[in-house]
Amino acid sequence: MKLLIDTNIFLGVLLEQSRADDARNLLLKTDEHDFLISDFSLHSIGVLLLKRKKADAFRKFVADIIVHVGTAVGRLSTGEMDVLTDYANSFGLDFDDAYQYALAVKYDLTIVSFDSDFDRTTRGRTEPAAIA
Repeated sequence: MKLLIDTNIFLGVLLEQSRADDARNLLLKTDEHDFLISDFSLHSIGVLLLKRKKADAFRKFVADIIVHVGTAVGRLSTGEMDVLTDYANSFGLDFDDAYQYALAVKYDLTIVSFDSDFDRTTRGRTEPAAIA
């Protein structure tokens, strides 16, 4: 299965949040699924970790998840920003959720997220525990 892994899944593990075990179990399934992270998520995680003085955690995250595991990094071009704003308006999404949604549509990915805002969209979302 081709999966778009939302920012909150990675942060759940990195910050040991309440559902970290579900997120961690999903991230162990790299042999079974193709993972994609948006460039927006990657940068957001970097901003957050560096702000919290966790540069080594960010370095390790990139090495483990992107380089070693081979998680693809997806991006939208400037020409695709119109569709992003269309999704934001159609589904009541904020910028980062509309960005994720646009990537999921572009690459035909299943959105994996704890964020219920995706439930308002036609693609919906799947939580980590539901991924076999």
